[in-house]
Amino acid sequence: MTLHAWLSDQAAHRESSGLTRALVPRHPSSELLDLAGNDYLGLVRDPRVTTAAAEAAHTWGAGAGASRLVTGTLTLHAELESVLADFTGQPAALAFSTGYQANLGAVTALADSDTVIVSDGHVHASLVDACRLARAHVTVVPHNDVEAVEIALARRSHPRAMVLVESIYSVLGDASPLVDLADVCHRHGATLLVDEAHGIGVAGHGRGLVHEIGLAGRPDVIVTMTFSKALGSQGGAVLGSEAVVQHLVNRARPFIFDTGLAPASTAAALAALRITAAEPALVERVNHVARALADAVGIDDPAGAVMSVPMPGPRETLDAQAACLDAGIRVGAFRPPSVPDGISRLRLTASAAVSDASLARATQVLASVVP
Repeated sequence: MTLHAWLSDQAAHRESSGLTRALVPRHPSSELLDLAGNDYLGLVRDPRVTTAAAEAAHTWGAGAGASRLVTGTLTLHAELESVLADFTGQPAALAFSTGYQANLGAVTALADSDTVIVSDGHVHASLVDACRLARAHVTVVPHNDVEAVEIALARRSHPRAMVLVESIYSVLGDASPLVDLADVCHRHGATLLVDEAHGIGVAGHGRGLVHEIGLAGRPDVIVTMTFSKALGSQGGAVLGSEAVVQHLVNRARPFIFDTGLAPASTAAALAALRITAAEPALVERVNHVARALADAVGIDDPAGAVMSVPMPGPRETLDAQAACLDAGIRVGAFRPPSVPDGISRLRLTASAAVSDASLARATQVLASVVP
């Protein structure tokens, strides 16, 4: 079969299953209420953030110009890493060009053939791909199943182990049992890697769930994160001990062979980080909006700004999304293979930028379309 014949078959299968996806460009401004994006603190268009980005571009140029180990490490990077480590209560931080690259770099550089990786079944695709690239033995365990993690660690024959979880999961929006997992990892000499993509800026007064529950700074806990959600920019980071960071600088291929994070993105993330630290009302607001949206769709006690509503199937999910769009509200529609449990869902995300009037309208619309 030729490539294009195969592609045609694939497209026909997607269409018949209701799984076809398409890119829909958006304009700079829109009258739609966005409950699908990840701008949790409403900082993407904050003048302080955009001005910092523009000034950095004028000062440093449009790009870093090289990989970090050549000439691509800017004083901006060092400042961002220092402020980020201090804000999250971590000894050190290392900025990557994306959160995806941060996960790839951390796992592939810290896990080798002497390592067992125990991965929660619902971790982000970047961690799944990191497992595939690492030369480690990988065991996937049921979602949030602490006992299964302990069994996998107890049965291992390899000298080292790493457990992969998210603090707040990107599809279901539920929290990881980090305290119990940290205890299990400590008993078995394993490292716990926590992806805080949806925790930073939302949980723990914005400092993340790891910080909130007192795990920040522990040598056996590593945090990864992104700047593209609550911090309204682009890029990612790994947070941990100085030894971990130095190892990544020397061994993480997604860091070593990638051009440094662009100056504009670096400065934007730094500005957003400082705003988050100085304005706790933003974090309080996003959590207030999240609770209101959760009440409208029957979700109890949301863990963060992201939540999802199970739907009967892909087509019903798209129909509900279209109904919301007709009412002026943009929501996410997650369908296989983007959902780890195979259940199609409406995905809602809260933002501190949502006004009281818009929130009232959104809750009415959501209550009418959610089964």
